[in-house]
Amino acid sequence: MAENNAPTSAPAKKGKLKLIILVVLVVILAIALSVAGTLWFLGGGLPGMSEDTQGDEGVATETFTPSTYLEIEKALVTTVQGEGRQRYAQAYVALGARDPQALSAAQLHMPLIRSQLVMVLGNSGFMELQTPEGRQGLVDSMLITVNQVLEQEGEPAVDQVLLRNFVVQ
Repeated sequence: MAENNAPTSAPAKKGKLKLIILVVLVVILAIALSVAGTLWFLGGGLPGMSEDTQGDEGVATETFTPSTYLEIEKALVTTVQGEGRQRYAQAYVALGARDPQALSAAQLHMPLIRSQLVMVLGNSGFMELQTPEGRQGLVDSMLITVNQVLEQEGEPAVDQVLLRNFVVQ
């Protein structure tokens, strides 16, 4: 009876060995695919792959350039057109641009820019400035004004004007 048990255990060992080998191969394949996918998504490509530069000669690659900001330290304060009463507006403003040279130019011409921004703010209506649309219109007007000043001086334009804090009363 001992002879009958010996032949049945050999196929069981072969089956377990095949299962272990299969599991190890699947794990190795999963690890390899994970590493290849990570390299691919991080933009490093796969090892051994060279990029074909012949087809891409006419295509410019875009790189991400983060914006930098210039905060106008002092608030812009002026009176605004009200309903028969004198109203005040106070705005803390920042300028944003992807070109650092534009912010350097804005810093250089800050007295003129501040003066023009106070004029834009002062020409706004009190009721208009209380709505989100009115504040967006003010920001758009300020951006146009800043870029006009910079253009007059032969400098690059800024991309945005941001209201850091805004009060009307």
